[in-house]
Amino acid sequence: MTAPEPTFEEARDELEEIVRRLEDGRTSLDEALTLWERGEALHALCRAKLDAAEERVAELLERLGRAPDDGAPG
Repeated sequence: MTAPEPTFEEARDELEEIVRRLEDGRTSLDEALTLWERGEALHALCRAKLDAAEERVAELLERLGRAPDDGAPG
């Protein structure tokens, strides 16, 4: 069974922790590579979630822009 996909906030928090660990310089090369790969995956997940949210907001704004015309007597 696979773990559920993290929320945007969980992914962002984990990514921030990875950055802290990589910047502190105490990780081994192998661990740093593993962290980097996980960070890449989390970045892609966050980017996808942000893109989806942006599309949703655009759709909502578009609907809002048309709302006064829908069903209005004319």
